[in-house]
Amino acid sequence: MNKIIFLVEDALEGGFTARALGAAIFTEADDINELHGNSRAAVDCHFEPDAKPKMIRLHFIREEVIAA
Repeated sequence: MNKIIFLVEDALEGGFTARALGAAIFTEADDINELHGNSRAAVDCHFEPDAKPKMIRLHFIREEVIAA
């Protein structure tokens, strides 16, 4: 596996939640720097060193509500 993709959303209570596609990995963070570290740590815990992806991609999903 060359890369793993996390779908990142704003958490209701603030910060972010991130869920990996194709792997049972979930993490959360209060800010973007913490999200980077938590994503790396989650990937390190989930994969054996020889199977670990070389790249982590964070795909941000943002929802905006506007008046009609």
